[in-house]
Amino acid sequence: MLVRGFPAQAFGTNCYVVAPGPGEQCVVVDPGIGVEQQLDDLLREHRLQPVAVLLTHGHLDHTFSVTPVCGARGIPALIHPADRDQLADPVKYLSGESGALFGGRLEWTEPDDVQLLDPEVPLELAGLHLQVDLAPGHTPGSVVFRTPGSEVGGEAAAPVLLSGDVLFAGSIGRCDLPGGSWEAMQRSLADVILPLPDDTVVLPGHGPATTIERERATNPYLRDLADDPRPPASRGL
Repeated sequence: MLVRGFPAQAFGTNCYVVAPGPGEQCVVVDPGIGVEQQLDDLLREHRLQPVAVLLTHGHLDHTFSVTPVCGARGIPALIHPADRDQLADPVKYLSGESGALFGGRLEWTEPDDVQLLDPEVPLELAGLHLQVDLAPGHTPGSVVFRTPGSEVGGEAAAPVLLSGDVLFAGSIGRCDLPGGSWEAMQRSLADVILPLPDDTVVLPGHGPATTIERERATNPYLRDLADDPRPPASRGL
């Protein structure tokens, strides 16, 4: 499997491309601010053809370029129903500071083709099998995407978690924005994140990659989940 990522021009939001291998179809995950040229270069380098854009949630730093990326290729954007309205009015869900940054100066058009994710139905796209898990807390419709582990040429490949703003290296997504919930985040961490295999590679929405084993041992929000009632202050809009 081929997975490549790069940070957007603002907010350090990671955009990812996932494909079975070079020269194949692919999916694009979370195209943020100013990613179009970098994305085009990456697709050209690996001879990839996008078939869909997957959104881990509806915040503008993860969706800013979804319409031009989808429109240039005639492909759909996929988002959970609980965050669907954020594609219609993204500024409504930002922090006050971020809303002031964009408010009044944002020309926004949602994609022509928006499809809704169903966590009960795994995605079969671009030759990939992706499990979708609803993990609210950062937003009501936050999801994570999981690939199964595999074996290629006798070598084991670890499963991959595209965690959006649910889990970061050493932290988690903030819960104090409109639609956020610390209680929902706690449940998501306990029910979705903690049960994952240790060798799962975590590709977060911001910051460096990590693993479930590392986060279980060092991330205070996972390590002390049952004893720490404090809501997080972390990355993300």
